[in-house]
Amino acid sequence: MDEILRYPHTAPAPAPAKTREAHSWHLPSLRLPQIRFSHATQRRSPLDVAIFLTVALSVTAAGISSHLYCPAYQVSVDGVDLGLVSDYHDVERAVERVEARAGSILGREYTLEQDVDFRFQLAQRDALMPVSGIETYLFDQIGEVMKTSVLTVNGKMLGAADNDAALTAMLDSIKAPFVTENTVSAEFVEPVVVTREYTATSALREISDMRSVLTSNSLERVDYFVKAGDTFSAIANNYGMTIAQLQELNPGVDINNLWVDQVLTISQAVPYLSVRTVDNVTYDGPVAFAVEEVPDDSIYQGFSKVLVPGVEGWATYNADVSYLNGAEQERIINSTQVHAEPITQVVAVGTKPRPKTMATGQFQWPLYGRINSTYGSRYIFGSYSFHTGLDIAGSYGAAITAADGGRVTFSGTGTGSYWSYGNYVVIDHENGLQTIYAHCSSLKVKTGDRVYKGQVIAGVGATGRATGNHCHFQVKLNGTTVNPYNYLP
Repeated sequence: MDEILRYPHTAPAPAPAKTREAHSWHLPSLRLPQIRFSHATQRRSPLDVAIFLTVALSVTAAGISSHLYCPAYQVSVDGVDLGLVSDYHDVERAVERVEARAGSILGREYTLEQDVDFRFQLAQRDALMPVSGIETYLFDQIGEVMKTSVLTVNGKMLGAADNDAALTAMLDSIKAPFVTENTVSAEFVEPVVVTREYTATSALREISDMRSVLTSNSLERVDYFVKAGDTFSAIANNYGMTIAQLQELNPGVDINNLWVDQVLTISQAVPYLSVRTVDNVTYDGPVAFAVEEVPDDSIYQGFSKVLVPGVEGWATYNADVSYLNGAEQERIINSTQVHAEPITQVVAVGTKPRPKTMATGQFQWPLYGRINSTYGSRYIFGSYSFHTGLDIAGSYGAAITAADGGRVTFSGTGTGSYWSYGNYVVIDHENGLQTIYAHCSSLKVKTGDRVYKGQVIAGVGATGRATGNHCHFQVKLNGTTVNPYNYLP
């Protein structure tokens, strides 16, 4: 600090008498002369009155001067006078604070390059300035540090700009695409803060560069819950991934055996900054009808019949609609003005006990074993072909069971275009679904039989065109082959 501040270590100190007059103000002590009067009514001489008045004025002047004036130091920085302070040590401490603060901002030790000088003098008390003003001036002289508008997102400093209005306008422009005439609020999901503070000049960034970062997407790993009908390849395709990439994120997962609510890790594009808006909208729309259920013992359990069709009503709604990056998240109805009342739908619900052989609507696996070949394109027997089912491996003669209840529409050996199936069984589940069980070593049912879910219908084999013992399991919906995975648990 000594190399920055040249302190007057000898000038202000009240030391030798020859320097005392030059650097301090000393008021002489006055002593009043004793004046005696022989009688209270004795007349005073003109000389006595003059002495008395002189002494009184001197004392008064000394009191007034000590009240109005005090010792002070004129502070100058690089030859520029900044003002008067009562104690130069306060300035010394201010310099230390400036250097410490600059060092904290720059991330390294910092020393002021400016020359700070002091000149001792007498000054009026009301002419003294606060040291904070000098501290601010010194900080503003640091070329590597400047006062800027700092943008912080999620607690992380993104950059700084010297134009506060341009920074605010940039943030507003990111919200703009999601704002409509009906928008009542628009805010960022992540904490976004703009503060005015001192930063290193190296933190300055172009507004356009900061905007590019804020509007970019990053790939992050997120959880995905498997839904009914999902397949591994479909999940990968929906999120722009290859099957290999999805497998890499989910080691140990059997891609041919997924179950509902199974958690997979996927790679998803996540915006750096998300915008949440709320629109207040008024619109016309339908009013849902109520459904009244009537028990009917002539209808099997699990089945129903509409007796009176429902009719939607019509109304005018006012609602607050929440969006995230333009996608609707929630709709809160504030008011409804109904113009046409809905008509209740009446439904007869079956209570008649179901026969054991009736389909439940939910499949079970016909056989548990390794999946040798999945549904879809494959290379086999020297060429590519489309595989219409799942090949489930099993030991010779192992039991194959009905995936659900229904009626056997075929049980025998394949001919014509079905010759490659060998011995196979077809079950019509009487709900639009059919299942086929092929390459059987033996058949346990015949055409026309009714079977229940889990009933043994055949044995595992390798009849027809097969490379080993397995059950070819195939599913059709209204006559069209579909992926069995979409129906198995």
